[in-house]
Amino acid sequence: MPASRNDLMGFFHSHEIKVTTHDHQPVFTVSESGDLHEQIEGGHTKNLFLKDKKGRLFLVVALHDAVIDLKKIHHVIGAQGRVSFGNADLLMEVLGVAPGSVTPFALINDREVLRVTPVFDAAMMEHAVLNYHPLLNDATTSISREDLLVFARACGHTPQVLAVSTQAIEAGL
Repeated sequence: MPASRNDLMGFFHSHEIKVTTHDHQPVFTVSESGDLHEQIEGGHTKNLFLKDKKGRLFLVVALHDAVIDLKKIHHVIGAQGRVSFGNADLLMEVLGVAPGSVTPFALINDREVLRVTPVFDAAMMEHAVLNYHPLLNDATTSISREDLLVFARACGHTPQVLAVSTQAIEAGL
């Protein structure tokens, strides 16, 4: 059974990770979330659930307006050959979330098998505060960049902070 929002909040509390959560109407795409950017401070994001030709899984997390070249990203993240999007069934099986609710907080559901490699874009990590869905797309949870790393590590993952977006590459991050 995937973790619930209450499970996630309890995990934050038990690891002394400070977050603030704002409830709102469900948003399914980055374009639907535009109004929230004005209401909630910090970097707003998007999440790409990707798989490579060998079946390795990656969760690439970047700023909402980041440009990511899917034809070249495999070179940066260490994938075997080009990547494609993982389907909804695989997403639910591995991270316990549905499309439209993808979030790095879903790593809480991949603590035993550790199938997903989290990749945080370097440009996103320049923001002091970052915003993600707390497992469902009807809220936004703000977390510091440092606590995001603490969270991923507490889930057993070693997140990679890499320049995957055009913005990060051009800035030399």
